[in-house]
Amino acid sequence: MKNIPQRSCVACRTQKNKNELLRIVTNKENEVKIDKTGKESGRGAYICYSKDCLEKAIKTKKIQINDDMYKEIVEIIENKNGGEVIG
Repeated sequence: MKNIPQRSCVACRTQKNKNELLRIVTNKENEVKIDKTGKESGRGAYICYSKDCLEKAIKTKKIQINDDMYKEIVEIIENKNGGEVIG
């Protein structure tokens, strides 16, 4: 049986399987990206698929994103939750 790595949400501090969290990455060029594969190089932050966690991570400056990326993340959260925004 394969051991799935655990990660914590930067907003709510809940530990979940790595594949149950969304990863936001800042690379060496200081570009912020959404890491859909989980293998992008750079400094990563994990958040739950929840708008509450996204808002809290932005408010506490755990992640810094522009408006376009915010909209993209909300869309990903909606798609992951079947069109429903949690939080």
